[in-house]
Amino acid sequence: MISRTDRSMVAEWWRTIDKLLLGTVLLLILCGFLLSFAASPPVAERIGLSTSHFTIRHAIFLLPSIALMIGLSFLTPKQVRRAAFVLFLVLVPLLLATLFLGVEVKGSRRWISIAGFSLQPSEFIKPAFVVISAWLFAENSKRPEIPGNLFAIILLVVVGALLIAQPDFGQTMLLGLVWGALFFMAGMPWLWIGALGGVAAVGMTSAYFFFPHVAGRIDRFITGEGDNFQVETGREAIISGGWLGQGPGEGTVKRYLPDSHTDFTFSVAAEEFGIIACLLLVSVFAFIVLRVMSTALKERDAYVRLAMSGLIILFGIQSMINMMVTLQLMPAKGMTLPFISYGGSSLLSMSIVMGFVLALTRKRTETLRASNMDLSLRPYSPAE
Repeated sequence: MISRTDRSMVAEWWRTIDKLLLGTVLLLILCGFLLSFAASPPVAERIGLSTSHFTIRHAIFLLPSIALMIGLSFLTPKQVRRAAFVLFLVLVPLLLATLFLGVEVKGSRRWISIAGFSLQPSEFIKPAFVVISAWLFAENSKRPEIPGNLFAIILLVVVGALLIAQPDFGQTMLLGLVWGALFFMAGMPWLWIGALGGVAAVGMTSAYFFFPHVAGRIDRFITGEGDNFQVETGREAIISGGWLGQGPGEGTVKRYLPDSHTDFTFSVAAEEFGIIACLLLVSVFAFIVLRVMSTALKERDAYVRLAMSGLIILFGIQSMINMMVTLQLMPAKGMTLPFISYGGSSLLSMSIVMGFVLALTRKRTETLRASNMDLSLRPYSPAE
């Protein structure tokens, strides 16, 4: 137990952190590690590696990811913003370098090798993009002389262009949805919202007509014709699991699922642990999102409110996209399930997201909240 008189940094952190939120996120991370034992071995066997290869690599990334998340949760809201700016300034050059030096996989350049490690810069730019966008929207409402909205639009265009150049339409769509949610929550006029919605519709339509692989995925989703092997196999795994599952390690359909350890871990969970277990997993994701959104509703500082909302919307939408693809509710898109799917970049990126969220949701005194809003607290004087 930590004494109330203890004023150390760790003691202050423990008193102000949202312990229930922290515990739930750690539970989700534990679920991801346990599911790696079920989802990873078949993939490793197919490519001639040890059955524990991906599980060991998942564990290797796990400890630094938790340490990163806990470390970032010590930051103040101002330090979160500064960290986001530093991250953004580092990652924009990396995104540019990926276009020329990155490894090409299935026609896309999304990965770059640094010191022997493969890194996906588009994963790491997401939390930085959301925090900076939130700050720009908040500044626009606080200081009309600063064109925060215009800068936020320019930011969206720059990041979107870098992602489309890879091309990575999934991440572009994800960030566009989060940015649109922030734009709406910032209280922008309906005319602006309608105009930007029209631009988004034109962009999605153009992607369908000018990029064959985008059109192919949408056509296969609508007609059910073409190469739908992975999606169909994922659905078969869910059906074979039933309500209670086949049992740990007893799944058979997963052996034929190419990306069972990344994009279709949810299918493996359904096959071996059942639909009830998957519903419980969905409940954990829902609880995290609702917990943070309820905290955001009580927050008086516009930047903090928008930043925590945007980050948790990012977390929630990415989770929904992965599950919806697995359940054939939307066209196939390679997007990981946060903290559950295998992938070092995804795991570290989501640790940054949740580290920022934990930092922003920490309890702060009303004096600190007021100072962040540039309010002055003075005794009431009858003369006034």
